[in-house]
Amino acid sequence: MNDNDRAIVGLVMLAHAMVHTFELSIPILVPVWLSEFGTTRAAIGVVISAGYALFGIGALPGGVLADAYGSRRLIAGCLLGMGGAFALLGVASSLWIVTFALLLWGVAASVYHPSGLALLSKGVTEQGSAFAYHGMAGNFGIAVGPLVTTLLLLAFDWQTVVVVLALPAFVAALVALRVNVDEAAAVSEGEADARADGGVSSMSELFADSRTLFSGWFVVVFIVVMMSGLYYRGVLTFLPDLLSGLALFAPVEVAGKSLEPARYLYAGLLTVGMAGQYVGGKLTDRVENARGIAVAFGALVVVALAFVPAMDAGLGPLLAASFVLGFCLFVVQPLYQATVATYTPPGARGLSYGFTYLGVFGVGALGAAVAGVVLQYASPAALFVVLAGFAAVASALGVVLSVRGPATD
Repeated sequence: MNDNDRAIVGLVMLAHAMVHTFELSIPILVPVWLSEFGTTRAAIGVVISAGYALFGIGALPGGVLADAYGSRRLIAGCLLGMGGAFALLGVASSLWIVTFALLLWGVAASVYHPSGLALLSKGVTEQGSAFAYHGMAGNFGIAVGPLVTTLLLLAFDWQTVVVVLALPAFVAALVALRVNVDEAAAVSEGEADARADGGVSSMSELFADSRTLFSGWFVVVFIVVMMSGLYYRGVLTFLPDLLSGLALFAPVEVAGKSLEPARYLYAGLLTVGMAGQYVGGKLTDRVENARGIAVAFGALVVVALAFVPAMDAGLGPLLAASFVLGFCLFVVQPLYQATVATYTPPGARGLSYGFTYLGVFGVGALGAAVAGVVLQYASPAALFVVLAGFAAVASALGVVLSVRGPATD
């Protein structure tokens, strides 16, 4: 990587880790808020769902803003907004203030993925390594965020903890404001000049650009990322609950405290995802991305169908299935991120990633509801069959892109 590549990759790794650290610290605070505010799980669930929904819905306008004003500014604003939201939580005296703070977090966090990925795809020449490191940083936040929050709660009250979590975001925002990068270093001069006016300037232009995107092969990629989001939320939302119900992972009393082994397996699964992100990123430079999507989602079909039998087979098979799931679940992400860049023009790259993460986190959020309904009225085996169906659709579309899609370099 050259100096510009390294500066961009360092910035997006920092921001990506922060986004997912905040995202996964919120569930750890739920039991505290239930006790603090004397509210119900239903009420807390609605509040958190609203924040997470904005995390996905805001990606589309975030992508438009990234095209219009540049990614670096958006990333700095994202970090400031997330830090401000958690600083506000530090003075929350009611559930209403918690609600407002989480909505603010969702809006701020939503602009990261379209702006960060647009910056990678337009500014970095060594994109395979860049996507790999970017994904690993996200998984680092996913795995470490809940752990750090849990450890801080052992020593401090929850309002002090959220303020401590906010401080690194402010520091990262200052870094984003000061770093100097060329955001279009990896696109040709002609491509850069084609949209030098800076993205979408009106609603009519937004609709025109969106129509252009969805009249091409991007529509197939969009369905792939929706299937990925449904699988992701569907499997991760209830997996800790499913694992904790197994005799293998019954709570253990240690020094007067109850430890839940299922949580450690869950954390381990997410940590393995770092390796998946790295391998997936490297594969984007070495294989046709559409073919990689077909194979990776095909592996997720096999893992889903094998997971419940592995749960019944004992500790060894369950650990193997869990780690393969963690690896495959995240290996697909750099592949579809790179595929978006392949099938979209640089001038609309922020918009395309906005739609991408509207699909992943917005539409994908329905995966949690689907999983809950299936578990309520059917069984874990039925849930994993449904998840296998999501992955099968994505795999089949990868085959379509590989066989029928336009030729790519």
